Amino acid sequence: MSEQVAPIPEDRLARAVFGPLGGVVEVGAVNATGAWELAEVSVGDFLTRRQPEVERLLDGIRSVCRFSDAAMAIVDELGRLRDHEVHAAFLLLWSAGVTGVPQPLERLEEPAVVRRMCRMAADLQLTYFLQALITAAVAAGTEARQGAARTAEILGIASELADSTGRSAPADIFRMWRVSHLPDILRPESDAPEYGKEGFRAYDQRLEELLAADGDANRPA
Repeated sequence: MSEQVAPIPEDRLARAVFGPLGGVVEVGAVNATGAWELAEVSVGDFLTRRQPEVERLLDGIRSVCRFSDAAMAIVDELGRLRDHEVHAAFLLLWSAGVTGVPQPLERLEEPAVVRRMCRMAADLQLTYFLQALITAAVAAGTEARQGAARTAEILGIASELADSTGRSAPADIFRMWRVSHLPDILRPESDAPEYGKEGFRAYDQRLEELLAADGDANRPA
């Protein structure tokens, strides 16, 4: 008997992709200042300078996830790619509160604390972004042999947006994704359908092949 699995609504898939993308953009705008002073951050200027990359990123997302115009419009609805202020509370959210909340609260805006939150947020949100991207691709029926190379390209652009120093390398994000998300999906008692497990396994294998060279290049000799 074939599996009867309720499809995931497209808007839910899109929100899962564009949510962490918002964190990636905000962290990238902060990192781009080089000073981690929130008063110096301009998301609008950052996006203007990186417009070609952002356009390629969105084109890639549409292609791999097969999102409709309505789904792609959600990124505008969420305001992720418009100019807005970045507050320390946002970075605390994106970094899952790992730094804790210092006292007095104003210390949350100290450059050293902001920098640490940005590092954690970049790793966390890029990992969530990759998970959402692959989930949407598998749900859309984009097989790994069709979508893995584009997925690797999308991850590369997003990683560069988050931190242009190369600290959030795609190969590193991939490995973090694999250990933090893949085991729960593939465990025998998982409620993921078999075609979904097969899809995730295929993306894991193909992305490993595509990103292995990048990972080796970033290791010290």
